Formats: sequence, C-alpha cells, structure tokens
Amino acid sequence: MSLCISENETVRTAMDRLNCASMKILFVTDAAGRLSETLTDGDIRRYLLANGTLDAAVSKAGNAHPIFGRSMDEARELLQERGCIAVPVVDGDGKITDIATDHGHTSKKQVSLGLPVVIMAGGKGTRLEPYTKILPKPLIPVGDLPIMEHIMRRFQQYGCTEFHGIVNYKKQLIKAYFSESEACYNTHWYDEDKPLGTGGGLSLLKGKLQGTFFLTNCDVLILADYEKILQLHRETGSVVTMVCAQKHVTIPYGVIETKDEAITAMREKPEFHFLTNTGMYLVEPEVLEDIGEGEFIGFPDIIERQRKKGRRVSAYTVGEEDWLDMGQLDELKRMEERLTCGGSDETGQHI
Repeated sequence: MSLCISENETVRTAMDRLNCASMKILFVTDAAGRLSETLTDGDIRRYLLANGTLDAAVSKAGNAHPIFGRSMDEARELLQERGCIAVPVVDGDGKITDIATDHGHTSKKQVSLGLPVVIMAGGKGTRLEPYTKILPKPLIPVGDLPIMEHIMRRFQQYGCTEFHGIVNYKKQLIKAYFSESEACYNTHWYDEDKPLGTGGGLSLLKGKLQGTFFLTNCDVLILADYEKILQLHRETGSVVTMVCAQKHVTIPYGVIETKDEAITAMREKPEFHFLTNTGMYLVEPEVLEDIGEGEFIGFPDIIERQRKKGRRVSAYTVGEEDWLDMGQLDELKRMEERLTCGGSDETGQHI
C-alpha cells in the first residue's frame, strides 16, 4: 500500500514520501505488517525540534496511538467524525487490510498570514550570464512571468501583499516593469548606493518593519506550506528561521583517503545527505538593528551574529523538490518545467 512505510525506514525517507504523497500521512508498520504508528509532516517537525535526526528510524518520530477501524464502515465513520484524511482498517492481528480515504479532500483552506515580504533583488546574477548582461536577475522570465513575479504571486496566496524590494543592478528596469504591471503590486523600493551583500541592504529597512517578516532571494521559489514555516518560527521563539532543503549528492567516482601517501580508506561512489540554505527566511525586526549603516555583509553572517548573541535560530526542512532555484543556468529549465507544467504543493495549491 502506498501509504504504508516500514518502521525500519529512516525519517529522511519518510519526509521524501510525505513530500510526494497527496494524502500527507503515512502508516508505520512492523515486519509482520501490523499497524504501529501514524506519521505526518507535523510529527516529523516535532521530532526534529526535540533534536531528532533524519537518519533515525521512522518509529522514533511517529504517533504511537493511531486511529484505526476494525471494518471499512467503522473506518469511514472515524474519517468523518475525526476529520481525518485517511483511516486504516486492521484485522484481528492488527495488520492493515485496507485504508479508508477522504477522496473529497483536496487542500486545506488557505490562510492569510499578512506578513510583509522583503526581496533581495540587487545582485548582478553573474551565474546567469549572458542573460543578466541584458536583464537583471529578478526579471529573467520563467514561462510567461519573471521569477520575481512568480515569488510575489506565491506569497499573495498566503495573504502577504506588502513587498519591499532592495535593488541595485539595473534597478530602473525592475522598477519600470512593476510600475507598469497590470497586477499593481504593493511594492516599496530601497536603493543600494553600492553593493552591500546578501544582508547589508536590510539596514535600509530599519524602522520600516514592526513585526515578523519573510525574507527571500529573488531567484528561489519555495513550494512548501508557508503557514507551517511561520508556526515553527513562533513555536521556537526564533529571531531567524532558515528554510533548508534536503540535498542528496552521489559522487560519481571512487573516493580515496590517504595519510602520508598511504591509502587509508576507499569508498566507491559515496552518497552524502545534508541540509542546504535555500535563501528564504522568517526574520524578527530586531535583527535589523544589528546591521551597520552601509555595512557589506551576507545574511548567513548576520545569522551567525545572532547565534553568538545567544538568540535562537531555527531550520525548517523542506524536500529537495520543494526548492526551485533559478540561480544557475542548469536549474532554470527545471524551474520552468515545474511552473509551466503545473502540479501542486504540499497544501494542494496549484503551482
């Protein structure tokens, strides 16, 4: 059954399965096929917040008190009474024999977060040359729209309609495009007189933002649930929450380790799993006060500054497929395919 997962599989594997599953729930089974737990995205978030690891067994993260029915009729009743997405049917031995699903379930009601969004749009985009010799990176088209407009429309789905753009390179082209756009975005522009890095331009917003805000690079689109990101940010009391993506890399060669020219270890095509910074964050306004006027600094360095002050910085993990990055030419085509061919994110929203 596609909604079942062995209790010996890793949390990482479960996250990948949940990212791909429309139901957003998995039923954990033992070696005999008996139901032992249920597992949702929320269960994994709570597990990771409690210092759990992605390589641990699924059984460490699930809900050990699953809802189930002894017959399909009972499972369907529970489906309605409890508002569940899916309820398994188990036999006398506790083995899953069937699953009742809510086929009418499409997506949850979209919420209005109403947070301002800051977009870092001042870079030269040298990795996208020769395109950026003509157009600034925020205006590079992905399908029928520039990437920056895709980002803004995504935030609008969550009721985030106030945008703050920090611009430098070819800034007049960016401003002209949005001033003539039929969409009439509510955008405030801040000019960098000189390049200030991926974080220094935020000093221009001191006193302009009174509460939590989203911060994003102008070349990334995150297809996860923004409400859940905000929920984790508030639950942890963080000053910054970084959206991180799982990354899986296989080295296509044999890797050799040596010491004093002697081979000490050999690994054939090793695989590595790690989390990487996507370039999207939730930020508290007090962070801006620690950035000097005209200071050239990257936002990761700003984060490290907050950590050294003892302030909480958290990571919200998304699947690799939920991170679209236009920063390099080989990723541009993949992003265009995702955005123009359609699909849905983890909330069921069309993309």
